[in-house]
Amino acid sequence: MPRILMLMGSGETSPTMVKFHREIFARLPKAAKAVILDTPFGFQGNADDIAQKAIEYFKTSIGATVGLASMRDAARASSLQLEAFANQLRDADYVFAGPGSPTYALRQWSDLPFASILAEKLTGGGVVAFSSAAVLTLGRHTIPVYEIYKVGEPVELRDGLDVLSAVGLKVLVIPHFNNAEGQNHDTRFCYMGRERLDTLISQLDEGCSVIGIDEHTGIMIDLDSETVRFVGLGTVTLMQGSGHAVYQAGEEMSLEKFRGVMADLGAVHSGPELPAIPTAIQEPPTAGESPLLASIESHLASFDLAITSLDSHAALESILDLEEELSAWSTDTLQSDEMDKGRAALRSMISRLEPLVRDGLVPAHERVQPFVETIMELRAGARRERRWSDADAIRDRLDKLGIVVQDAPEGAVWHLAQP
Repeated sequence: MPRILMLMGSGETSPTMVKFHREIFARLPKAAKAVILDTPFGFQGNADDIAQKAIEYFKTSIGATVGLASMRDAARASSLQLEAFANQLRDADYVFAGPGSPTYALRQWSDLPFASILAEKLTGGGVVAFSSAAVLTLGRHTIPVYEIYKVGEPVELRDGLDVLSAVGLKVLVIPHFNNAEGQNHDTRFCYMGRERLDTLISQLDEGCSVIGIDEHTGIMIDLDSETVRFVGLGTVTLMQGSGHAVYQAGEEMSLEKFRGVMADLGAVHSGPELPAIPTAIQEPPTAGESPLLASIESHLASFDLAITSLDSHAALESILDLEEELSAWSTDTLQSDEMDKGRAALRSMISRLEPLVRDGLVPAHERVQPFVETIMELRAGARRERRWSDADAIRDRLDKLGIVVQDAPEGAVWHLAQP
């Protein structure tokens, strides 16, 4: 059984991570058991829907059968249920967890041998693939995101599972590192912003590093070959003390170097400066900061160009391509209004076809040209025969129909009175 650790900043059930999930499952035996954990989002009223979406994502996008390891409320679970949950984790070869609340998850897992089970997979064989809220629990410390950002509790670290120490990583993992949802206020660094981040870093244990993972970005650590790959769309930032280093998706290094970089950062400053906190209300983030929104904008632009060019084939292609994109994202556990924006864009594109379907995509001038040219030939014949009254009558009738006729030495020309 391969030993793989996958840490993701977000997008764990989006099209952006399909390639990397498939790569991992391709290395597992066909009989391997895979489970997703519903604990981080177990307190939510739509927990059933989120779990089903994740299972459907692996089935349709990855081609993998994934079961549900459910533990939503450990306080109400019987001893038998708790033990059954632990055994389900022990038997699993692939363990996946994603969105929700890190502190809620930690409360449910605290009285279980959860951390030791995950550590055994990393040392003895198995895959641990955690993202978003769940990945926050794996380090020496965690951030109580909801409590700080939504409730206003003191900016203080809490103890994490410290699972990553089993592979020599004494860290705090921060997903959503480049989050821009705040628009007019700083929500980078998993909604903490730079000021709160500095406070949290000051509370780290000595020698503890920060691993910041952008949204739709991941770190794939192959513990058998001891290699580290940065995958996805964004960057990974390593921080300790006053130093930090930034790595782009696509880069890779040895696990020994990965550990060494973090060990050296406390004394050596490297990499570009972290972005400053916005000092004034900034423009809303561009669509490129979200893969789904970027795709929606791209399809809208293609549709606009097709309409301007009177290209019915390209217009319909843009609509169908956007529908396929939304279908691919439909099983994502992303909880935002992005899918609503996509559906609104799709409806807008379809509704804008109505006048084109009614009037056709051929310009009005081209539609009437064969008929007008025929009448103009009749008028030219009347003028050659000096039947001026007939020629004027034809011109007047055309004028009433919105077709302007102008006589010139080289011959008569015509154009539509209105576009």
